[in-house]
Amino acid sequence: MAIDPPGGAASPDSFGERALDGAGAADRLQEEQPQLAAEIEVLAAERRRDVHDAGAVAQRDELPGDHGVRGLHRLPLRDGLLVLDAVQDPGNAGTLVRTGTALGATAVIALPGTADIWNAKAVRAAAGAHFRIPAFSSTAPELLAFLGAQKIALWGAAADGTPVDALRAPERLALAVGNEGAGLSAAVRDAATQMVALPMAGGVDSLNVAVAAGIALYALRP
Repeated sequence: MAIDPPGGAASPDSFGERALDGAGAADRLQEEQPQLAAEIEVLAAERRRDVHDAGAVAQRDELPGDHGVRGLHRLPLRDGLLVLDAVQDPGNAGTLVRTGTALGATAVIALPGTADIWNAKAVRAAAGAHFRIPAFSSTAPELLAFLGAQKIALWGAAADGTPVDALRAPERLALAVGNEGAGLSAAVRDAATQMVALPMAGGVDSLNVAVAAGIALYALRP
């Protein structure tokens, strides 16, 4: 049953008609999904070609990390970097971009092995966050050189770390989260000056990487 607006019957394309006609709406959504995905991919491609107002270049045509040095060295000199170390699922990668944005990260930096953070699924999961802060790829050596030159501490999220509630974050911090199964890479773990863990109730030994990052970023806020 459709809901008529004041002054006349609802048009076949009205929101009320589509929302209440469940079967028809489901069919239309199935038909529209490819178009929506294509539109998202076009927006993402355009965004990759942009020079972000913070100076991060994100162009998909380049190999992973090709723009890393330029992007890193033109970032605002502020704290709050979120580093994705071989996060494989694009949905997780996009959610991490959204989480970093919500919790004040200056940028999200993807290391090799991480899903394309401009993948359509990642862009959808980020819900527009890609357009608010720089999100781009870099190699581990480039990132570590940048952090050292700018005196930004690198911490890693790991189950064997120090409970986050027992730590006080430095003023300038890059927090790295690792692969969904294997955790942080050896290069990042070796370079990190602190491992951070989330105290959890017995019987639970891990959390989704985006959930864990959100909790850690919140707990480590200045």
